[in-house]
Formats: sequence, C-alpha cells, structure tokens
Amino acid sequence: MRELRVTSVDADASHVICVDAETGEKFRIPADDRLRAAARGDVTRLGQIQIEMDSLLRPREIQARIRAGASVEEVAAEAGTTADRVQRFAHPVLLERTRAAELIRASHPMREDGPALATLDEIVAAALRSRGLNPAVGEWDAWKGDDGNWVGQLTWTAGHTVNHAHWRYAPGSQGGTTDALDNTADELLHPGSAGRHQLQPVADPAESVTVDAQSVVAPPPPPAEREQESDHEPPKRARRKAKPEVPGWEDVLLGVRGSNPHQ
Repeated sequence: MRELRVTSVDADASHVICVDAETGEKFRIPADDRLRAAARGDVTRLGQIQIEMDSLLRPREIQARIRAGASVEEVAAEAGTTADRVQRFAHPVLLERTRAAELIRASHPMREDGPALATLDEIVAAALRSRGLNPAVGEWDAWKGDDGNWVGQLTWTAGHTVNHAHWRYAPGSQGGTTDALDNTADELLHPGSAGRHQLQPVADPAESVTVDAQSVVAPPPPPAEREQESDHEPPKRARRKAKPEVPGWEDVLLGVRGSNPHQ
C-alpha cells in the first residue's frame, strides 16, 4: 500500500491534493463526508454513509421496516444491498422484537369477564397439547402494527399445514393484556369455539408494511418566531464583497469553514 502525504486543496476546496513522498506523483481525493468521517475516526458514520450510497433505503428506514415485521433478507432485497450491511442496523431492532414477543407471551388474554388469570403462553401451550402437539414447536415473533401497538404471532406446523395466530398487545399492570386478532388465535384461547367470532386474518407484515420517509425522519420545526421578527427588521446596508478566501486543507478535511472577518 502506498503512503500519501496531504499537501493542499484545489481552488474550489472540493478535493484534497496528496503526493507520493517517494515518486512525487500527485493524487486528488474528493473532500466528501467519507473523507471527513475517516479523518475523525468515526467508523459508525462511515458505515452509515456506505449504506446510504449503496442502498435505496436509509438506516432509519431499514430499522422502521424491520420493526414493522420485515426480515433482514426482505429488506436487503428491497434496498438492493447485502444482508450483512442491513444486519448491523437491524440487530438492535430484532432484539426489540424478541423482547416484545416475550412480553406478549407473559400477558393475560382478555375474555368477557376480564383478563384471564393464566398467561397467553400457558393457555396456548395447553391448547396445543390438547391437539396432540408439542408447544415447543411453536415459534413466536412480534412487530409493531400501523396503530403503534405490538402484534404477537405464533407459527406452528400441523401435518402439512402452517398455522399462524395473532394477538394485539396492550401494556399494563400484571404483564398487560392481549386480544385475539384472527379466528385461529381466538380458537386457541377458547378451544371448541370455532366460529364464535368472525375475525379478519392478519396480513403478512412483509407484504403490508410501507414506510414513508417523511414519517421516519421528522423535519425540524420551522422557526416561526424568527420569521415573524424578520418581517419587521429594517433593511440592512449592503456590504462590500470580500475577496473569497481559499480554506486550508485541514479545514476541508475536518469540515471546518474558513473564518471570514466580513461575515
């Protein structure tokens, strides 16, 4: 690997000029966010910039989609990047989903006379055993619905059929409560009560989730008070144009603007 030495910046301060100390050959490096992050040793920011350059989704959008139920592979395919690059941003959200699933399992299902004394996990396990199934075969997951509430999902296979049951979680005292969202979930809570309620099936979050960039990254509030004050300010006198000052390479590299006494 060749070692270069920074010597200056070009006229418009858009590139840093480097020179090979041995050969004297000059090189030009763009003075962009990646170079500034590298100069600060900000590895996290470097990774974010790489994701933003290679992906169709920003890191916050990636996390919003994972939180809404999409898998790492699904988000990677949508973003046009690799699963490894998505994983670093998805990991904390996947832990959040795992914790939400644990809370849902420990909650108490709602019935006509109030919350059940047993937990959702205990009631579902008893229902599966009554069908000759091992409760350990079930897989729990959770994601955040469009209404902001967590949705719990239990998936299990019986024969050649894959079954899904969904509940809506409401946090509260004594572990919170859950409500069945589809007939499969209701039948697990009330064995032998098929058709007791006609509930709509829950859509696959990977197909239904849509995240608007505006809802992920909120724009800063407009400075209303400053705008009102500016309407009453007297016009300022025109200032003489100062000769533009070319910043040094250290300023460009670190993202610091050159000082101007006329500003």
